[in-house]
Amino acid sequence: MTEHVPPGAPGLDPTWSSSDKDMITTGLGASRIWATLGHGIVNEVYWPSTGRPQIRDLGFIIAHKGGWTELKRADTYLFSLPKPYIPLPTVVHEGEHYRLELEVLPHPLRDCLLIRYALSGEDARLYVLLAPHLDGARENDAVAGKDLSASHNATALCLRADGGFLRTSAGFVGTSDGWQDFSANGGMTWTFSEAKGGNVALVGELASDNGVLALGFSETPEGARTLARSSLADSYDESRDIFMKSWEDWAQHLRIPYAAPELEEAARRSAMVIKCHEDRTYAGAMVASLSVPWGSSHDDAGGYHLVWTRDTVEAAFALITVGLYEDAGRTLDYLIGTQADDGSWAQNYFPDGRGYWSGKQMDEVALPVMLAAKLRAVGHLTNSPPEEAMVRSAIRFIVRNGPMSDQDRWEENAGASPFTLAMLIVALVVSADYFTGEDRDYILSLADSWNERIEDWTYSVNGHLCAGLDLPGYYIRLGPRAVDGGIDGIISRRNVQNGETPAGDLIGLEFLYLVRTGLRAAEDRRIVDTVKLIDAKLRAELPTGVAYYRYNGDGYGEHEDGTPFDGLGVGRPWPLLAGERGHYAALGGEDPMPYLNSMLRMVGKGGLIPEQVWDGEPMPEHGLVPGEPSGSAMPLVWAHGELLKLLATQTTGRPAELFDVIASRYAGKRPTAATWHWRESSPFAAIAKGKAISIEACDPFILHFGLNGWENARDKASVLNGLGMHCVLFTAADLEGHKTLDFTFRNGDGEWKDKDFSIGLAVD
Repeated sequence: MTEHVPPGAPGLDPTWSSSDKDMITTGLGASRIWATLGHGIVNEVYWPSTGRPQIRDLGFIIAHKGGWTELKRADTYLFSLPKPYIPLPTVVHEGEHYRLELEVLPHPLRDCLLIRYALSGEDARLYVLLAPHLDGARENDAVAGKDLSASHNATALCLRADGGFLRTSAGFVGTSDGWQDFSANGGMTWTFSEAKGGNVALVGELASDNGVLALGFSETPEGARTLARSSLADSYDESRDIFMKSWEDWAQHLRIPYAAPELEEAARRSAMVIKCHEDRTYAGAMVASLSVPWGSSHDDAGGYHLVWTRDTVEAAFALITVGLYEDAGRTLDYLIGTQADDGSWAQNYFPDGRGYWSGKQMDEVALPVMLAAKLRAVGHLTNSPPEEAMVRSAIRFIVRNGPMSDQDRWEENAGASPFTLAMLIVALVVSADYFTGEDRDYILSLADSWNERIEDWTYSVNGHLCAGLDLPGYYIRLGPRAVDGGIDGIISRRNVQNGETPAGDLIGLEFLYLVRTGLRAAEDRRIVDTVKLIDAKLRAELPTGVAYYRYNGDGYGEHEDGTPFDGLGVGRPWPLLAGERGHYAALGGEDPMPYLNSMLRMVGKGGLIPEQVWDGEPMPEHGLVPGEPSGSAMPLVWAHGELLKLLATQTTGRPAELFDVIASRYAGKRPTAATWHWRESSPFAAIAKGKAISIEACDPFILHFGLNGWENARDKASVLNGLGMHCVLFTAADLEGHKTLDFTFRNGDGEWKDKDFSIGLAVD
């Protein structure tokens, strides 16, 4: 007899599933379904875009001779794909009394996920468990009848079995769900017809040991049911063939650089992983990962299923290196669509363009400009009005807001990062031909000035970390803004207790992009010395190979006891950074293969590259093994892109981020800029003989100035240039023979600055 009201509403607080993924999958047709697998079952399923996970997991219990087993807890399974680049997972679970084979197939034409199953074993019975988490809401409604259904506002799902269910039940997680029934009663005894207004779960006993499940999604329960039924009416084998052919056709365009078979397989898999993260509702959108870091411990609405412009462009560059120009071009078009009116991009955003976090990161403004330049360089892009407008608007934003960034690439601190500076300088130079006359000259002058000043902002002379290593200096992770003390300021490491640290005591791998982009030579003494330092301080030698910490004292990772990161923790090594170190090896005359091999081995069961790997003692109770994926995001699209780019750099000797115009303009050498650009955000106290000075601000001002200690003080009005900057220029001739330039400002309202400034002028 069916019972109606399950106890325990609203259930435990909801969470997402573990980010320990075996594989991700999606079709390449009209379907808008993305699924992840972990611990041998389906967990998050995304619909109708990559930014919207709709379930926590879909798993199984097998009742068998001697008891029952929940498969994801048993963790005894084998995983395989038909080919490295075809995401059609087969999972085989095998225990003493049972064998279950699963094949997970996103329907290529309908918004439905198909699971073909085959169970064998004496007295074995199969039960499916479904945990909806529709639209990330804490409260869903679930109905158990002939099908298993759930809804929340305008989102609904329906799970249907081609052979039907013998019994079904709906309950609240932690009290009246199917797992609690088995735990308390040794089998399925509850048959609640509906559970509403809480964290709900569904269970159904399958009538057949062999068959197909269809999980459909729509805006209405009726629509979801129609899709599930229609998908089961389609021939499974025909749907499978369409799915396989679409991936085979896509793979024909791959151009993998020559590599050993294991590496070529990993490269094809990496290209597939990146492709799986592209949205179809919003073509070209690419989320950072179809996962939620440490997702089983919390209920984050964003996770990593958001678009970060940085990660997206890094992945698009990788697609270009393997010949997928069309895919990268769609990403550029998408970024044109998400650009803000001021020329910037949100820190991160849902695939539809809605911003999530509110920070501004200057590298994320520069990178789309670089992507456009890269597509032009490979002959895939001709100038169009939307693309030109995007570049012009982004450059205007960079000109007005650079070179300091509100956040570095790890989204933690404001100031001057070698990585961000490299992106800004490259973007300015590669886009200069979009402008003419004085505007073009100004952009190149600004790039030269910022390039010459990189070391002033980010290079520590005789810093604390030199001790014992015989180094005269090193590049730091980040130089704070002038108002925060500049290179001698303090950085707050926000993911550890008491994280206030002198900027000169923090190092990272950001400076390696100075070589990768052609701004500094691999053999530059400052670069070589800092490589020695990161190898001494940030390198982790693990059973699976070599990886690097983001920076010394990082706290983004599990706690020492293996419990999940909760805002505080201990930073763990990143395979991605092994790729960055490998790029330097390839450019500096070392063998990059140890770094490539490390990335190959620091993967999950399905070959996915994680964000971080574990570096502590084995902790099987937390699933943590030295050198293997931690509980952070997996896969990380950026890491898969880095592997592809490193493979290409090893083959060609030329990084994807290096442009001819940069190589010819700078040749890896610090330039001598004719003009230095003074701003309150990036001031300087002295200047070399023979240079001009441009005093600049975003708003109109009157400059009150004098020479040699305010001699002959007078006023001069700023002049607006074509990039939106208000400037007062002093030529080298104007400054010749003087010792100081002293000045202050009066803004358009006639109010004076509350301080005076002085620049020392070199004289003979």
